[in-house]
Amino acid sequence: MVTPIDPASVAFLIAESRSVPMHVGGLQLFETPEDAGPGYVRGIYERWLAEAEDVAPLFLKHPRRSLTTAGQYVWERDEQFDIEHHVRHNALPEPGRVRELLELVSRLHGQRLAHERPLWESHLIEGLRDGRIAMYTKLHHSLVDGVSAMRLLQSTFSTDPDERDMPAPWARRRRPPAEPSSATAVEAVKDLAEVPVSALRSAVGVLGEAAGLPAALTRTLRSGMRNETSAVAFDAPRTIFNQSITGARRFAAQDWELDRFKRIGKATGSTLNDVVLAMCSGALRRYLVEQDALPDRSLIAMVPVGLDAKNAQTASASGGNKVGALMVRLGTDEPDPADRLRVVHASMRDGKEALGSMSQMQIMAMAALGVAPAVLWPALRMQGVMRPPFNLVISNVPGPRQQVYYNGARLAGMYPASIPLHGQAMNITCASYADSLGFGLTGCRRTAPHLQRLLTHLDDELVLLESAAGV
Repeated sequence: MVTPIDPASVAFLIAESRSVPMHVGGLQLFETPEDAGPGYVRGIYERWLAEAEDVAPLFLKHPRRSLTTAGQYVWERDEQFDIEHHVRHNALPEPGRVRELLELVSRLHGQRLAHERPLWESHLIEGLRDGRIAMYTKLHHSLVDGVSAMRLLQSTFSTDPDERDMPAPWARRRRPPAEPSSATAVEAVKDLAEVPVSALRSAVGVLGEAAGLPAALTRTLRSGMRNETSAVAFDAPRTIFNQSITGARRFAAQDWELDRFKRIGKATGSTLNDVVLAMCSGALRRYLVEQDALPDRSLIAMVPVGLDAKNAQTASASGGNKVGALMVRLGTDEPDPADRLRVVHASMRDGKEALGSMSQMQIMAMAALGVAPAVLWPALRMQGVMRPPFNLVISNVPGPRQQVYYNGARLAGMYPASIPLHGQAMNITCASYADSLGFGLTGCRRTAPHLQRLLTHLDDELVLLESAAGV
């Protein structure tokens, strides 16, 4: 079956290069069950290989340019699917620290996926000296956005620690996942069968939304020119992150108690996401001061906004990308953590109000306009000549709200890995899970030096925010 690829996903395919692999990924850490023997990990791997005949359609398709559709990109089923290419069994070298694990994930995340095959890989990793095992999976961004990827992953797990013989993450689902990923996610994934894309709006509704685009564009550009939060920014300063990058990656990860963020938010009248952004703001300020590279003006973060919660099941099952974007002022020019949080809160509040006046299609169109320069400037060799559209991406993805298991192994931590771009050498993505918030930092190994230092700065900044909030 041949299916046209939506424009947003085509953009990810076209933008990809050796220096800019366009896949998202995730690292999960598991504590093995008490009854796990020496062949526990090998047994899971062999079961995965045995399920080659039960792979969900999303994981069997690859992109191709079709002459029958005037060169348009289409999805096509891989008739020579090779499960051993996509599923790998790895072991860490001595001494098997988390450092060795993160170095392996850094190398894997920098390797581009082959377009002639389905665009995903999953690595089962053992050899950690504390006995834990890890899973690293990557999927091309043309297949899924971050929220859809999280829902797909979540559908793999169970709340029952005694359940065994569970299907592989890419297998067809025969049961619903344990729980929706967040209070805002109306439905979780229930079936990974390929769902035909249907018309979600009437023709009259689409025409009405299209007619409103000029007004939405005018409002967005006017807000950007006034340096207000919108889908477009015109005042992002140049930083060390905003230059050409290499394909080598550095990945760092850590988690913190979710209640710490909630207490700060409650004491200051801020949202959890406001606190995350303020924490990142302070950490980035410290990092740039160390590099003697802190600009006078505030950094601007592109913050993705998930859409289409009502159709979460369809979106996750068939893939695709339905996201908007806000260009948020981080307040990195403010020395006081309380002031940075106030700047972030006001910026996010104004941005949400701006999006509230637009339809979903208009939000997506404005997001494409705001993000387009990040792709166009490098393609037109204008990198370093034009001001960056934003300085980095910071996103927050909701995960499972309770403890979950896979074949008896307790999920102990989950850390997203995302996409640096030319001109955007740093990406910070976090994912909530049970009582914790896991941060994944992904950067160009050369352009964002000493990336792991940001973890220390994040920890310090959270303490400062707690002090400022009096909690």
